[in-house]
Amino acid sequence: MAANILLVEDEPAIQELIAFNLTQAGHHVLRASTAEAALMLVKNALPDLILLDWMLPGASGVEIARKLRGDERTRQIPIIMLTARSEEQDKVQGLEAGADDYITKPFSPREMLARIKAVLRRRAPQMTDDAVEVKGLRLDPATHRVQGNGDTIDLGPTEFRLLHFFMTHAERVHSRTQLLDQVWGDHIFVEERTVDVHIRRLRSALEATGHDALIQTVRGTGYRFSAQG
Repeated sequence: MAANILLVEDEPAIQELIAFNLTQAGHHVLRASTAEAALMLVKNALPDLILLDWMLPGASGVEIARKLRGDERTRQIPIIMLTARSEEQDKVQGLEAGADDYITKPFSPREMLARIKAVLRRRAPQMTDDAVEVKGLRLDPATHRVQGNGDTIDLGPTEFRLLHFFMTHAERVHSRTQLLDQVWGDHIFVEERTVDVHIRRLRSALEATGHDALIQTVRGTGYRFSAQG
């Protein structure tokens, strides 16, 4: 599945090569050459993943990673460090700063794309094309199909994204604000009650196959997708 990837790299030739390979793989690429520009882009809209060079003008990638991990709004963004530093202590420093993975230069485009896929599968499973199934409810992002006990369930695009997020984050309670950020995007300004409207539509669509009960209301907090009774 296409992801919005923020590429933070100050070497124009390397930035162009990486961006080309990411675009060829179907991802949407945002680019920044400095720490300041990267943080401004993140402030405007959260990317699905950040490819972060270690050596940057203004501040190091390690400093940026620490800043992102220290902010509640950005701490969940997956980060992959890109660097020519290959010593063990450098890798440890990068990982301790909050990076999810560490790629040393030079690296092949295939390796980079494989690592991006692995990190997204681990940290943001709703961004992958892996099918998910819970209690006979199956969602396949690759074909954009949902089935309940083998029967096709028709969902609108927002309900599909909402269900996909729920199914890949089962048993966790999400507030309306969190759902707006994760499903609509934190740069989209809609009212919190919009979430309730789409939850009702989703439950209605799942009712025919008996899967509506999987979406639980947690009074005073938000919603949870749970296979538990």
